[in-house]
Amino acid sequence: MEYVSTRGGTGAVDFEGALFSGYAPDGGLFMPQCIPSLDRDTLRRWSCLSYRELVKELCSLFITAELVPRSVLNDLIDRAFSRFRHKDIVHLSRLKDGLNILELWHGVTYAFKDLSLSCTGQFLQYFLEKKQKHITILVGTSGDTGSSAIESVRGQKNMDIFVLLPKGFCTQIQELQMTTVIEDNVHVFAAHGNSDEIDEPIKELFADVHFARKYNLMSLNSVNWSRVMVQIAHHFYAYFQCAPSLDTTPLPVVEIVVPTGGGGNITAGCIAQKMGLPIRLVAAVNSNDIIHRTVQHGDFSLSESVKATLASAMDIQEPYNVERILWLLSGSNSRLTKTLMERFSVSKSLKLPEDLHRKLSETLGSCSASDEDIVRAMQRCWEENRYLLCPHSAVAAHYHYSQPHGAHLHQKFSCFSFLFSTPRCCLAPASAAKFQDVLLQAGLVPQLPPEITALTAMETRSTPLERGQDWARVLRERIEATAQQR
Repeated sequence: MEYVSTRGGTGAVDFEGALFSGYAPDGGLFMPQCIPSLDRDTLRRWSCLSYRELVKELCSLFITAELVPRSVLNDLIDRAFSRFRHKDIVHLSRLKDGLNILELWHGVTYAFKDLSLSCTGQFLQYFLEKKQKHITILVGTSGDTGSSAIESVRGQKNMDIFVLLPKGFCTQIQELQMTTVIEDNVHVFAAHGNSDEIDEPIKELFADVHFARKYNLMSLNSVNWSRVMVQIAHHFYAYFQCAPSLDTTPLPVVEIVVPTGGGGNITAGCIAQKMGLPIRLVAAVNSNDIIHRTVQHGDFSLSESVKATLASAMDIQEPYNVERILWLLSGSNSRLTKTLMERFSVSKSLKLPEDLHRKLSETLGSCSASDEDIVRAMQRCWEENRYLLCPHSAVAAHYHYSQPHGAHLHQKFSCFSFLFSTPRCCLAPASAAKFQDVLLQAGLVPQLPPEITALTAMETRSTPLERGQDWARVLRERIEATAQQR
């Protein structure tokens, strides 16, 4: 299994190379050179597996045994999931009106990113120990990535992590989950800018090839293939939990609704679909609706500004994983992908070629939810089920509540035909406990676990990044100073 850049300008690498690279040297993103195809018998066999075992099976398809022996891979994944609170790692809540919620938030930080980042942290540690190497991790976060990334590597001697958070755009709990981690290898920066603005200095440092090599820079955002790889398991597990039976021909279809920001989770779904999983995907976004406009109209272009919404972790204008989806749907056409992404980089506006837009709209459905839609979905779910949704999960629930129920309207997406009565699963990326202010705004009462309540009394540490400062220079100097102290 080798990995190639979506832009075709660099040689193939193995999993270790993709893991430590983040962005490819040509500015593209790494993807498997070929996507494994699963037959019906494999799907039926996998349908009995736990989430933990599914992750092991999927990772073994993308990480060769020569690189990481299967027994070692199993141990790394077991270790990654050792701190999860739920015995099943993830849990499906079956609610009224056919609303199925797959809870992906039972990790340390109460967010779905704990699932992929805990595994990625173990993979990194395995290779670093073998090679006695040190790395510098650089992460921009719109809410949950930073805390999950910090927890995956905190206290490790061979990794330093530098996290940029957008001050005022995260919830207090999300911010405290980062700033209360007092470790020598953890460096948090509170930037006075939005999620897209904090990505700029990170891109600048990665683009400085000499600096990136000297300090072994890498990313743990969902540009990193390892995260997307682990997230493929969400879709398989959702399918197996919700499919009525695997004894029919053709296999039943399950619709999976994915709250979407940077696009890593929806990309994982596209790969699962490509592997033969009979799912229909829906990208559910907030008012920052670039993915929705791209799916519906082929309009991949920025709005005038990022809108601050209740689903703050999805307040993203440039969903970088769309590049992976376009590459996948274009038949791995790196020349076309490079042309399109370079055009977008210059003009921030792109009209997809008609054929590519058609393939995209056959692969994905989409919807956009306003803040009012989010609040209504949270309120309805509580009234009907006494179940609290986080605002991001509510974006997916809004889609569910907006669909006709019991209406046998025939749709065809990609190669799968199904009825609207098809089972539907909404992915829940975070616990409602992390969003007290939104719950209160919806007239709901937060239910706070003691681990979250304790954060407000803990010591905090972060470095401010003010508007007008050269953020890239500040980061560069701190990375250099940290390296000299080792």
